Amino acid sequence: MNPHDPSLQAALDTASHPIRATLAAVAGRVSETLATQGQASGRLAERDQLNTALFELRRNMPLFQQTFANEMSMRIRQELTPKESGRKKLENADWQSLSLVGDAEMEERMLVDRLGQQISHACEAELRELATYMGSLLGIGRADQDRNPLRAEVVGASLYRAIESVSTDADTRGLLARELGAAMAKAMPESYTQVLRGLQASGVQPVSLTVRQVEGPGNALPGINSAYATLGGIRSDAGEFDGGHTTDSDAGVSFPGHHSDYDARPPSLRGGSGSIHGQTTSGGARSRSGSSTRSGPTTSSRSGMSTRHGQGLTPAQADAQMMALLRHLSAVASHTGEFDAAPQPAAAAASPMWQGGEAGPAVVSAEGLTGLMAVNLIRAHREELLQASSGRLDHMVIDVVSSLFDQILSDTRVPPQMARQIARLQLPVLRVALSDPSFFSSRRHPVRRFVNRIASLACAFDDFDDGPGKQFLERVRALVQEIVEGDFDQVDLYSAKLASLEAFITEQTNNEAHEQGAAITLGSKESELRLQQRYTLQLQGALQPMRLPSWLADFLSQVWGQAIVLAASRDGADSDRAKRYRRVGRDLVMSIMPKGTPALRKKFLMALPPLMKDLNEGMALIGWPEAAQREFFAKLLPAHAESLKGAPQSELDHNMMVKQLENIFNTQVPTSDTLSPADSVPDVAPEVVAQRFTPEEAKQVGLVTENAVDWSGMIDIDLSAEEEDTAAGPISVPGTAGAARLAAIDIDLNLNALDVEPPEPSRGPQLFDHIKLGFAYQMHLKDEWHKVRLTHVSAGRSFFVFTRGRKHQETISMTARMLARMCETGRMRAVESTYLMERATQRARRQLAAMGVSTRH
Repeated sequence: MNPHDPSLQAALDTASHPIRATLAAVAGRVSETLATQGQASGRLAERDQLNTALFELRRNMPLFQQTFANEMSMRIRQELTPKESGRKKLENADWQSLSLVGDAEMEERMLVDRLGQQISHACEAELRELATYMGSLLGIGRADQDRNPLRAEVVGASLYRAIESVSTDADTRGLLARELGAAMAKAMPESYTQVLRGLQASGVQPVSLTVRQVEGPGNALPGINSAYATLGGIRSDAGEFDGGHTTDSDAGVSFPGHHSDYDARPPSLRGGSGSIHGQTTSGGARSRSGSSTRSGPTTSSRSGMSTRHGQGLTPAQADAQMMALLRHLSAVASHTGEFDAAPQPAAAAASPMWQGGEAGPAVVSAEGLTGLMAVNLIRAHREELLQASSGRLDHMVIDVVSSLFDQILSDTRVPPQMARQIARLQLPVLRVALSDPSFFSSRRHPVRRFVNRIASLACAFDDFDDGPGKQFLERVRALVQEIVEGDFDQVDLYSAKLASLEAFITEQTNNEAHEQGAAITLGSKESELRLQQRYTLQLQGALQPMRLPSWLADFLSQVWGQAIVLAASRDGADSDRAKRYRRVGRDLVMSIMPKGTPALRKKFLMALPPLMKDLNEGMALIGWPEAAQREFFAKLLPAHAESLKGAPQSELDHNMMVKQLENIFNTQVPTSDTLSPADSVPDVAPEVVAQRFTPEEAKQVGLVTENAVDWSGMIDIDLSAEEEDTAAGPISVPGTAGAARLAAIDIDLNLNALDVEPPEPSRGPQLFDHIKLGFAYQMHLKDEWHKVRLTHVSAGRSFFVFTRGRKHQETISMTARMLARMCETGRMRAVESTYLMERATQRARRQLAAMGVSTRH
C-alpha cells in the first residue's frame, strides 16, 4: 500500500462524503431537539444549559462542520501512514519524557471513546462488511477492522474535535456530545451503507472472510475459552456458523470454538427439560462433544475441565463479558418475539429466587402474582447471568431485579401494550442496577424515572389502537429500541430519552388542546390578565406622585385599568370605547377636586351622568362584584359632595393637573407581543375570570366555575389506593423474622434509602405543585369520580385543561385557584398513589421477606 497514492486518497475522500453529509443532517436535527427540550424543561438551570448549547451549535454550525471534515481528512491520512515498528525502550527514557495525564485530558479521552463506542455498537454489521472492502482497497489482503480508516473510533474522535470547536465550556461540550453521539449512532448505519454502495460502484471487491482459529498462543490463558461455555455455538435467526467461529450478527458477539445449538426461549416456553434436537441438557446448551454440560456455577470448557465463569478475567473483561451477554440475550429475545408473548400464569413464570451457594438459601416461588404480561427474561436466563457475574452481591442484584420485574409485569395498572415495552428494558435495567448502586436508593434515578414516566403516562390512555394512544405507544417503542440498541449502560442515555419523551408529550397535548380550540381561547384570556397586571403596575407608578386618596388610586390602577386593557385588546387601542375609558380615568380624578365657582360646579353636574354611565359599563365589562361596586360608590358620592364646598383650584393648577392626567391615561396600553416571562399573572377570583368568557367561549373550553361545585357536600370514598396496594395480591410478613430478612437485603442493596426520600404527593394541597402534562387524575365533579388527562397548561399556569372520554372527548378547564381548591378539598387526586417502580419495589421487598420466613420453617 502506498500512502501517497493519489487514487487511494481520492477514493477514501469520496468514501467519506456520506459521513460528512450525515453529520450535517444530524447537527440540524439535534439543534431542533435541543430547542424542543429547552421549551419543555421545567427547571431553569437545565433550560439555560440547553439554550446555551443550542445557541453555540447554531452560531458555530459552519465551523463545526468544517472542523469535522478537516479532522476526518487528517486522521485518514494518519491511518494511511505506516506505523513505526519497534517498541520504545523504557530504560532509555529520562524524567523529561514522563508526564502525568491531566483530568481534562482524561475527560476528553473518555468522551472520545464513548462517542466511538456508541457508533460502533450501532454499526457492528456494517463495520464488519466495510472492513472486507477496506482490506481490498488498502491492499492488506484481509479484513482488519482496526485498520479501517473510516472506523467508528475515527468518526468519534473527529466528532469530538468538532464539538470542541463549538464551545469551550465543559458542560456544554458534554451535553452536545451526549445528543450528537446518540443521533450520530442512530444515523451512521445508513451512512456506512452508502459508503459500501459507493465502494461497490467503484468496482472495489471485498476480501474473503477468514476463519478465526481457536488453537494457538494465548488460548490456554485462564477464562479465555470458558467465558461463554454455556453460550457456545449460540444460533438464532440472525446467527450463522463459519468454520470454528460462531457469530451473532445482531448482537455483535463471537463465541469461538463451539458448535452447539442454543434455545433462546425461556424455560417456561421450552418443551420438556431443555431437550434440543433430541439431546437433553440442563441449561439448554450442548457441548462440542455432545455430552451434557451443567448450566450452574461450573461449565464445561473446551478442554473438558470445569471452569467457573469469569475465572481469570480482569474486572474490565468480566464487565465487557456481561455487557456482551446482555446485548445478545436482548437481541435474541427481540428476534424471537418474546416481548410480545401472551401473559403467562404466575406458576409458569415463577422459579426459585435463590439457588443456594453464595446467593443464600433457596426460597419458594413468587406468590401473589396475577400473571405476567410478558416473559421475565432475567428469570428465564438466570443461569447464564449468574455465570457471567461474580460475587454474592451481583447474584443478589440479579435476583432482586428479576423479582422487581415480576411485580412490574404483573401490575394491573399498567396496560399490557406498555408492559411489553417495559419488558424490553429488563436487561438494560439489570445492567444499570449491577453497575450503579444508586439505582436502588434514589427515586430520582434516571432509569427509575424513565420507567415510571412510561407507565404513568400510559395509564391516561384508554385506547392504543388509534389516535393519541397509538402515537404514544409508537414513540415509546422507538425510544426503547434506541436504548436497547444504544449504550444502555450509560445513565445519561436514559436522561436524554426521558427529556425526549416529555417533549413529545408536551407537543402531543398542546396539539390536542389547539385542535379543540381551548389553548387559543385560554391563551388570549391569560394574555389579558398578564397585560392587566403590567398596566396596573404602570398606573400605580404614574399616579403615586399625585397623592390621590388611597381608595381612588387603588380603583384606577387595579380596577379601571382592567377596563382600559380589555377595551384596547378587544376593540383596538384607538377604538371609541378605549378612548372613552381613558377619559373616564381623567374625569374621575377631576370630579373630586374642589369646585368653588359656579362655572366649575355646572360643568361637573353636566359631566356626571355620562361619567357614571361609563363607570357602570366598564365595571360590568370586567365583572367587578356588586358588593365591591357599592363600597366604591359609597366613598365616591361623599367625595363629590365635599368637592362642591372646597376652595377652588387656580386655573394654572387645574390645567396642569388635567395635562398630567391626560399624559398618564394616554400612555400606550401594553400589547401581547411585548409580554415576557417576567410578567406575572394576577391572582383573580374564579368568578371574576368567568365574567371574561362569553357563553360560547365557556362552553367551548368546558370552563368549570366554583359555583358548579357543591363544596359543602361529602365526596365518595376513593378506594384506588387500596386497590393499587393489593394489585399483586396480598403478601404477609409474619413476625419479626420477615423484617430481619428484609433488613439483611436492604443492608446490601440500600433499599431503605427509598424510605428516606419523600415520594411525590398524589393528593392534598401539594398535588397542585406536582401536576404533570399527560398524566391521569381522578376528579370529583357532579357527584361522580371521573378519570381525566391533563392536556394543557397555559404559559403562566393560570389555566389548566383536562380531557375525559375515549371516542368523544369532553374538555374540562379551570383556573389555577379553582384547581388548587379542588386539590385542597380532596376532589382532585392522582390515579397512581405511587409510581410503578416504587410499587414494584415495595411488593418485591414484602415478597422477599415472606419468602425468607418460609425458608426458615
